[in-house]
Amino acid sequence: MKLDRSPSSATWYRRGGGIDFKDLTEQQILALAISFEEDDARIYEQYADALRENYPTSAQMFTVVAQEEHQHRHRLIDLYQAKFGDRIPLIRRQDVRGFIERKPIWLIQPLDIGKIRRQVEMMESESAAFYAKAAHRSQDAAIRKLLGDLAAEESVHEAKAESIESELITDAVHVSEKETHRRQMLLQIIQPGLAGLMDGSVSTLAPIFAAAFATQDTWSTFLIGLAAAIGAGISMAFAEAMSDTGLLTGRGSPWIRGLVTGGMTTLGGLFHTFPFLISNFRLAVSVAVGVVLVELTTIAWIRKRFMDTPFLAAVFQVVVGGALVFLAGILIGSA
Repeated sequence: MKLDRSPSSATWYRRGGGIDFKDLTEQQILALAISFEEDDARIYEQYADALRENYPTSAQMFTVVAQEEHQHRHRLIDLYQAKFGDRIPLIRRQDVRGFIERKPIWLIQPLDIGKIRRQVEMMESESAAFYAKAAHRSQDAAIRKLLGDLAAEESVHEAKAESIESELITDAVHVSEKETHRRQMLLQIIQPGLAGLMDGSVSTLAPIFAAAFATQDTWSTFLIGLAAAIGAGISMAFAEAMSDTGLLTGRGSPWIRGLVTGGMTTLGGLFHTFPFLISNFRLAVSVAVGVVLVELTTIAWIRKRFMDTPFLAAVFQVVVGGALVFLAGILIGSA
């Protein structure tokens, strides 16, 4: 078997757009179906590899489904060789108008087993519709029979996957996977975001309020606060991204953690900076102090909700630290 990639063989391709499904020949339909099965099997194998460490039972389920897609591909290739020979033109779903391109696994981060299973449902539904429509258009009896059989198999594939899932994934496994997902969200999103929010909310208090009381000018204070928030965000983003690769600690992509930490740091600094857009100094300071109290309470609630820290203890820790930084800013600005 050879994949024919030469320009002369690709007469089906239309520059600037792709081709309509209705214009495909039976040879091209079989080539597209082979490409379908190759892509889907590869995606299922990637899911299995990505899930194997933390979701071994779900990984086993996707391995079984990938094997079935390989069986479909072999049947399609056998029929293609019998009808058209060994040269198979490379036709992909993105070359044909109307098909949904599969989402690569790196876009499903952090890994969410629910999102993956919903994507699988969409893949099987699209494949069943493709085979049914292709079988209806085919005039060759053998091709029509195989495409019809695959349409029927894809239609029940989702139910079969659910059956495999019910056998492999017990209630205990569901609980374990849910806990694993919660732990991954905690390590990869919640903890970096909380660290950034705390740093942005607390560390920028001193320079902002020092500038406010030193200048008594709200616009100058706003500019200083803006610079402090953005600078802290950039610094925290690089610090988090470079702290570890996530391969050994399970903390996920360093770039995602860096973006989350940097973004939350910047937001934490901006929240109590925006009130200084108010021209009245006393009013701006009063609103900023109120915003700071809301920020610190929110941080305490997040620590209680996700870090299992008692609320009063979290409030005490956050408020004491924030108050000391706040007072340092006022004393320095008033000197």
